[in-house]
Amino acid sequence: MTLTNRDVAELTEWRRMLHRFPEVSREESATAQRVVAALAPLAPDQIITALGGHGVAAVFDGAEPGPTVLFRAELDALPIEELCDAPHRSTLPGKGHLCGHDGHMTLLMGLGRLVSRQRPARGRVVLMFQPAEEDGSGAAAVVADPAFAAIKPDWAFAIHNMPGTGFGHGLLTSGVVNCASQGLKITLGGKTAHASLPETGTSPGLALASLIDRFTRLAPPAPLAPGYRLVTVTHARLGEPAFGIAPGMAELWVTLRSLQDADMADLRAEAVSLAEDAARAHGLTVAFETHDDFAASVNDPAATERIAAALEALGMTHDPGDLPMRGSEDFGRFGQPGTRSAMLFLGAGHGLAALHNPDYDFPDALIQPGVAIFHRIARDLLS
Repeated sequence: MTLTNRDVAELTEWRRMLHRFPEVSREESATAQRVVAALAPLAPDQIITALGGHGVAAVFDGAEPGPTVLFRAELDALPIEELCDAPHRSTLPGKGHLCGHDGHMTLLMGLGRLVSRQRPARGRVVLMFQPAEEDGSGAAAVVADPAFAAIKPDWAFAIHNMPGTGFGHGLLTSGVVNCASQGLKITLGGKTAHASLPETGTSPGLALASLIDRFTRLAPPAPLAPGYRLVTVTHARLGEPAFGIAPGMAELWVTLRSLQDADMADLRAEAVSLAEDAARAHGLTVAFETHDDFAASVNDPAATERIAAALEALGMTHDPGDLPMRGSEDFGRFGQPGTRSAMLFLGAGHGLAALHNPDYDFPDALIQPGVAIFHRIARDLLS
């Protein structure tokens, strides 16, 4: 069973509609409503809403007992102004579907059309429209939601479009495919003073400068290999933008990155220790906040084999390419004990803007092959 020409046309229009109305992480209420409305004609056996925030899951039961197979897409867009002249460009200033999540949702909706026409022989298919991938909070919130227990999968799969890779070519390997990462916000507290009498206050300026240097040297860029770590200074702020005030506070934002989850705790401990030492040396207070917390995304070997078999059955090529990637993806949170999970990076073609660029647009031609891959996996596991 494949998508009809009418399916492809309607799915293309639906994808472009989603593209016009992007919503960022944890604000995807209207997108979730659009998903629920599009699912209704497919008559799933169950639609679960408000999973981990605005998440939506549609369940299609098979005739006989069997495994639960989950396919995941992301609801959220990016807080980036879109710069393109497509008729379906974003209508919301400062927001854009510039990572292709509109396309990923469309792949799931296309799979839903096929599964609704021919239910699995056994088991069940779960279409998981997940919130808040871009800030790393969504998958963790979904799997922690009590309602998720009823649909906890035996298998979980995802596809991420990949511009710069040949159209329809898959990047696939078992093991780590995306690094763990964590945003660490460090706040240094001192005492403000009049700019003419800076010695009467306690400025965090020297501590901030020293930390920027020390973090840059703590884990510089290096080839991906066991033990890989990276620290990137992403933002710094010192005092208020005024000429009459000697600063009394500073913020430093750093992104910590590691190949393995186990290495992240050690890297964070080192970063915290550096900040605490600098604060102590300069008579400052220090506080820490964690943001954008991504676990490493690890492809299970058996789930990876299922994707590979589907690609080969469809005559589509694949190889490991340059996996694993430095970038992070929260799909790894679905790989809990008892769930075999894997993600495929599907080539969107050459000559396209990169992901997160202000002019990226998911290619509609990728809808049909993406749906075919998901459908083949489902058929192989549940027939």
